[in-house]
Amino acid sequence: MLAAALKVFARRGLIGTKMSMISEEAGISQGLMYRYFESKNELFTTLVQQAMNESVSGIQEVEKMSGTPLQKLKFLTEMILEEDGQAYFMLIHHARTSDEVPPETKKLFEDYSMDAYIVLLEPLIKEGQRIGELAQDDYREMISNYFLVISGLMTLGIHNFEGFQMPRADVLLRMFTKER
Repeated sequence: MLAAALKVFARRGLIGTKMSMISEEAGISQGLMYRYFESKNELFTTLVQQAMNESVSGIQEVEKMSGTPLQKLKFLTEMILEEDGQAYFMLIHHARTSDEVPPETKKLFEDYSMDAYIVLLEPLIKEGQRIGELAQDDYREMISNYFLVISGLMTLGIHNFEGFQMPRADVLLRMFTKER
């Protein structure tokens, strides 16, 4: 049920989604859905909370991995660009940009601001700069630009246009590397 809801909300946003669409996607009755969630808003907020928790824990896990900072960034980017990563990213995007999100969802963004993501990625970028693997630009600007590019790719849905494909992670990460 949650996977189906994620898929529908990521594609249509909160306003464009009906519980009947989710129940149809999940192959269950609408009544069964209401047994677990009182409303579409409660389900949406639950998924946004889950997506934000997963994004933070994903970044923390990447930082613990072995490898260079650039290798870790590549792995993180590949995770975001995977189908599940895209769905979570789009769900968070809808939640951040829609005027119609429930107050409980808006409150989540107090704990998960963009600054929180900058703080999470700061050690990785600074380490890459320290060892000479990454450009010596302002790390905050680098991280902001990274998320702007990813966000643009997701919201444009470039993978749905004939002749276009999602760029490879290593191509996207060239914006982090030193000029040669």
